[in-house]
Amino acid sequence: MVATAATSAFFPVTSSPDSSDPKNKKLGSRSTNLGGIKLKPSSSSGSLQVKANAQASPKVNGTTAVTTPVEVFKNEDGVSSPPPRTFINQLPDWSMLLAAITTIFLAAEKHWMMLDWKPRRPDMLIDPFGIGRIVQDGLVFRQNFSIRSYEIGADCTASIETLMNHLQETAINHCRSAGLLGNGFGATPEMCKKNLIWVVTRMQVVVDRYPTWDDVVQVDTWVSASGKNGTRRDWLVSDIKTGEVLTRASSVWVMMNKLTRRLSKIPEEVRGEIEPYFMNSDPVVAEDSRKLVKLDDSTTKYVQKGLTPRWGDLDVNQHVNNVKYIGWILESAPLSILENQELSSMTLEYRRECGRDNVLQSLTAVSGNGAGNLVNINGYECQHLLRLEDGSEIVRGRTQWRPKNAKSFGNVNQIPAESA
Repeated sequence: MVATAATSAFFPVTSSPDSSDPKNKKLGSRSTNLGGIKLKPSSSSGSLQVKANAQASPKVNGTTAVTTPVEVFKNEDGVSSPPPRTFINQLPDWSMLLAAITTIFLAAEKHWMMLDWKPRRPDMLIDPFGIGRIVQDGLVFRQNFSIRSYEIGADCTASIETLMNHLQETAINHCRSAGLLGNGFGATPEMCKKNLIWVVTRMQVVVDRYPTWDDVVQVDTWVSASGKNGTRRDWLVSDIKTGEVLTRASSVWVMMNKLTRRLSKIPEEVRGEIEPYFMNSDPVVAEDSRKLVKLDDSTTKYVQKGLTPRWGDLDVNQHVNNVKYIGWILESAPLSILENQELSSMTLEYRRECGRDNVLQSLTAVSGNGAGNLVNINGYECQHLLRLEDGSEIVRGRTQWRPKNAKSFGNVNQIPAESA
């Protein structure tokens, strides 16, 4: 379109009425008024001079506007012809050419600014488009997140579900940035060929401090081997302004056949895809080897029944997203703990998947010092179970709580270096 405008500016095209049209032929030399066009004979030649006179002067904002007569020439047969060619009226339309050039330069400038974007203030996002990048010899993926107003809870801090969603998002984007994202949700191309998907079996999270609204957090994640048929993924969440570590998390993942819904060994083709991205390092969270106890109706008095998945709780693998389980687990936690304490750490073991038509029950037992006093200032430890109505276990969990605004009990200042 721009090229067409520029071409038409240099090569103006003129058109004349068809001389064979009898409607355009005028006989005689008398004056004729056609729709406001007054014809009268020219005194200097046999041609007719036509002057356009408006029937009524137009008004602009209530004021009569003065119009300039337009000269149009006709030959002796009454056929209109363009005015004589002069140097002035043969010049190109420079205004259209200038507009075309300006449009091209503005588009180029906008494109260049998008490519060369840099933060104007130190507190602005380093990763403005949220796509993340590979760092530390190509083994660590880093992505920034701004805490939105709809991601904070009653305490004006980000919820645990928000933090877990950030962890899950960076895991998927890590696969995509490494070129390992096939047609599945986090599955590599070879996994897609074999109908394999990733499922999490264990998750440990330690929260040293919860970010608040408008904070920008930096999430680093990397992958390591875990046994013969599993992988371990670690996360480190820090404040982008101060570098303070806010959250540490470690998880174990295995493969499942999405058709048979059974666990699977890692095929050699898949192992060849993912092993180059393994980082030889220790877990960022020390493994809590304590056994998670099984709860029943006789060992707990906090039970929430009738929990049902909604359509929006399902992921692309047609089972409930693992982050949703955390919210269900906390449904049965005592309200006095939720009001006076904050979640400082949790350990989850995922036993089986949950589908859309399942109905669940959430059980919580308070243990440790002050178990009978729900206003204890020293914190609590709770045991959790998420199960189906028939008793089948979905998730076992253990959470630790500390008084709100208490100091964190541990910290890690940097990404662990790769072990030799």
